[in-house]
Amino acid sequence: MKVIKIGIAPQAKIRERMLAIAKGELKPKSTDPKIWFTSMRSLSQVLSDENRALLEVIRTARPASISELADMTGRKQSNLSRTLKTMSRYGLVTMEKHERYLRPIANAERYLISA
Repeated sequence: MKVIKIGIAPQAKIRERMLAIAKGELKPKSTDPKIWFTSMRSLSQVLSDENRALLEVIRTARPASISELADMTGRKQSNLSRTLKTMSRYGLVTMEKHERYLRPIANAERYLISA
C-alpha cells in the first residue's frame, strides 16, 4: 500500500529546507514528507472530503480519461481538470498521456500528515 507523507510548515521553513537540500547541507530521510503545505487550511482545500472521494474513484475505477472520470463522478470536466491540475502539482496524481487523452492516476492509497 503506497503512502504519501505530507508535511505542514511555514513557507520560510519549506524554502530553507529546500535550499539546504539543494546545497547538499541536508540529506532528506526516507521518512520525511514528500509533499509540503504551508497551512492546514491549504491542505484541507486540496484534500477536501470531495477530493479524497475523487482520489478513491481514480484509484479503484482507473478511468481512462478525464471525461470518463467526469461521467463516473457527475462532476464537470472543466472543474475536474482544474482539480486534477492542482493535485498533480502537489504529486497526489499523475496525468498520463494516452493517445489524445490524459489519464489520471492516483499516486497513493493513504496519506500521512505531520506538522
